Amino acid sequence: MSSSIQLLRHHALQLFQTGIDAADPYLAVQKYLIVEEGGLTNTLGLDDEGEQRKASWSKICLVAFGKAACSMAKAAVEIIPKHYLVGKPIVVTNYENVIPIKYCEVIGAGHPYPDFSGQKAAQSIVERLKKSQADELVLVLISGGGSALVPYPVDSISLGDKIITNNLLLASGANIQQINCVRKHLSQIKGGWLAKLASPACCHALILSDVINDDLSTVASGPTVPDNTTFLEAISILKEKLIWDYIPINVKIFLEKGEQGNVEETPKTNNAIFKNTSHSLIGSNTISLNALIDNAKKLGYVVNIFSWELSGEAREVAEQLVLHAKKLIENGLTSPVAIVAGGETTVTIRGSGRGGRNQEMALAFSIAAERLSLMGEWTFLSGGTDGVDGPTDAAGGIVDSKTFSRIIEAELSPEDSLDNNDSYSTLIKTKDLVMIGATGTNVADLLVLLVQ
Repeated sequence: MSSSIQLLRHHALQLFQTGIDAADPYLAVQKYLIVEEGGLTNTLGLDDEGEQRKASWSKICLVAFGKAACSMAKAAVEIIPKHYLVGKPIVVTNYENVIPIKYCEVIGAGHPYPDFSGQKAAQSIVERLKKSQADELVLVLISGGGSALVPYPVDSISLGDKIITNNLLLASGANIQQINCVRKHLSQIKGGWLAKLASPACCHALILSDVINDDLSTVASGPTVPDNTTFLEAISILKEKLIWDYIPINVKIFLEKGEQGNVEETPKTNNAIFKNTSHSLIGSNTISLNALIDNAKKLGYVVNIFSWELSGEAREVAEQLVLHAKKLIENGLTSPVAIVAGGETTVTIRGSGRGGRNQEMALAFSIAAERLSLMGEWTFLSGGTDGVDGPTDAAGGIVDSKTFSRIIEAELSPEDSLDNNDSYSTLIKTKDLVMIGATGTNVADLLVLLVQ
């Protein structure tokens, strides 16, 4: 590997880490949560009107769920005096991110596939919130992954039914908005229901967003914000993705009852429960991408934005990115260029291999770059800010202009690997995986292509 490619790879990893650091959940909570002297008067950042929410409450009921839950909860309990807390704060995160936190009950749960530990944790949260009083504050710390981590299906649907439905959606290529539309209509806490459970107490959420456009109704399936999707939309998504005939019968029956008006819809914008509910966006993919861009400029790169709202099938987006880079090169480059993007792609599972959307994107980019003759020396990194890409221990992939040759030298077929969704097995052999471990945060994916 040439020294110039080594430098490009070093810079790509450095820029990726810059984006992760900008989404530090501990620092974000510290910035937005203040307990002032002289009583329990809390400044909780900006609400929907851009004003600081300030009031005195007798107690605070603290719950946290998502991949960044531990870091967020740790910051909160260091700020809120212990005697103001209602019982032990309940903190639910994925198993990889579990750390002990003083005064808190920390629970590990399954992600991306829900499990019974998550359901039990969700039940504990529900029981705690049902006891909330009018003069109290329910403070909810929400981060990406929360939807799978606290499954609490409606009474007529078992967790097993919901897991089957969730797995079918994940394998179908459905995007996060579509997946969450269905999840909300099978849940007792998602889609605004948690805000209803918190009533009559005030409810405020500090949210670390992992979704495009920072649509807060999508982060963890929007437990504290209105949901304007419908049962009909949920059914339409399952049919459009050709999985309606395969979902459990209890799920079908419940969704059809809802579509017929025999089950209450999720709380909409005009619902009275949202009168005392507000939120603060404390971190997002956009904030992280901006930090990455600033650092790229400091390293001497001319920055080109490929997309602020990346979405679509990973292998198709990879080819579009190669074509975008080719056009820039053909127009003439006088300085090193950093082509960057933020968002989240999807993968339609066709094979039995191992990998995640970022690894698939990296492998597909390497193949497309070879086929389309992308010139010059380059390095491309696609990674999840949570440090975990799909059901693997990698955050994503980092490929360069020699990766395709290394795959061939290893006597592997890049195309066969892609067709079998087996990017992990290939990239681990060519030493092109991004392995950083669980980061404790999650603001979707960051992509950077460095071209000499």
